[in-house]
Amino acid sequence: MPEPRTWQLTAGSAALGLALAAAAVTLAGPWDSGQRTAERARAAAPAAGGTRHAPPPPAPAAPHRPAPAPSAPGVLAALNPAAPAGPSTGPSAGPADADPGKRPADLAAALGPLLADPGLGPLRTASVVDTATGKQLYGEGATTPMTPASTVKIATAAAALSALGPDHRIPTTTTAAPDGKTVTLTGGGDPTLDDTRLKALATDTARALRARGHTSVRLAYDTGLYTGPAVHPIGPNENIAPVTALMTRAGRLDTSPSGPAPRSADPARDTATAFAAHLTRAGVTVTGDPAPGPAPKAAPLARTHSAPLADLVERTLTHSDNDLAEALARQTALAHKLPASFDGAGKAVRAELARLGLPVTGTRFADGSGLDRNDRVSAALLTGLLTRAADPARPALRPLLTGLPVGGFTGTLADRFDTAPAGAGLVRAKTGTLTGVNTLAGTVATPDGRLLAFAFLAGRTPSPYQAQPALDRLSAALTGPDHP
Repeated sequence: MPEPRTWQLTAGSAALGLALAAAAVTLAGPWDSGQRTAERARAAAPAAGGTRHAPPPPAPAAPHRPAPAPSAPGVLAALNPAAPAGPSTGPSAGPADADPGKRPADLAAALGPLLADPGLGPLRTASVVDTATGKQLYGEGATTPMTPASTVKIATAAAALSALGPDHRIPTTTTAAPDGKTVTLTGGGDPTLDDTRLKALATDTARALRARGHTSVRLAYDTGLYTGPAVHPIGPNENIAPVTALMTRAGRLDTSPSGPAPRSADPARDTATAFAAHLTRAGVTVTGDPAPGPAPKAAPLARTHSAPLADLVERTLTHSDNDLAEALARQTALAHKLPASFDGAGKAVRAELARLGLPVTGTRFADGSGLDRNDRVSAALLTGLLTRAADPARPALRPLLTGLPVGGFTGTLADRFDTAPAGAGLVRAKTGTLTGVNTLAGTVATPDGRLLAFAFLAGRTPSPYQAQPALDRLSAALTGPDHP
């Protein structure tokens, strides 16, 4: 174990908790990008992964699952409105007091053997925190930095929400040169731009050009908002497109809404080419081929905006969207006036989490998505983030909770919890999967009315088909004493 086991039980959190309800129940949740290559195989989908991902072993046949019943519509409603509000300062550094009446003294005895499951490999860390008090109820190497895989998206999303606010929208604009002979399409870093919005932007641009008496232009496109390498360190990969400020549907070359897909080698050029076609159909002729170039310093002709950041965060977490995660990290870098690059984004995310008072010692954010094995976060950092998101005084961070997949029902947990049915519908968590790395971090509501945040990180795991059920059983054990 990375450090001696510590388990602590809480004294003051008898009444307050937050109830957890499954939102938007669906059977066909998309799969993780990159990290969940192995989990896609488990669902009998074709295997695909990054250049650093070893092929997963053959998946066992998936058991028959009945259709889930609809879930309650509410999300995180207070179980006990009369209870005092939780702390706004996050997890306490001190030990929790024992409280046998509210959390049995054998919590560690229940979780310890589950954490020792051989399927979790030799490197395992854990943190369980009562979000109402910020007290750690159980810890095993909680402060030890580990490779988080896709659970790092919780940190990426939190930093973006904290730095920019949940209402921030990412723009894509068009600008005309002073002589009106050239129009520049400028990317603001929105990977969710789709053909419908691109067509609407072309229509608005054509209308503005005709109003100025221009019916023929050259088209340039500007991706200068981002700097540094566009290709992720894992190399060209179906799990993530080149990270550029201008792209349509994250550079996907098929109709898939999420998960691995064939990717464009030059999403910006493809987007500009599609925009030129839309502009021509809207009545403005485009001469020549689109070419890269800086936008003129002038008022935009037209613009389109992404959905609010809160929605982007929820999509990032539910579907483990790598492209969106990298975009959120770069938006955070821009807010910190740092270069919008892998390096600048990592520095900005770390600085924003430190500003929130979170434990960042030993952390490293080599990317925003978790595809990079050089990422390092601790279980304590992840539970600290989730605890802050549950704090009524920090509503801007709430999408960290509402975006978490629901065990057995939605997103990247849609086909999990077969071996831990007690957690289905009650556990909400972000998954993480790389070859030899399996992680799970999220929340669970207990029968006595508390919302617990948990993080379980495992390294050098022998197989995802052993590690994932072991992680599911760990989180399901938190749903109540009847489900150890």
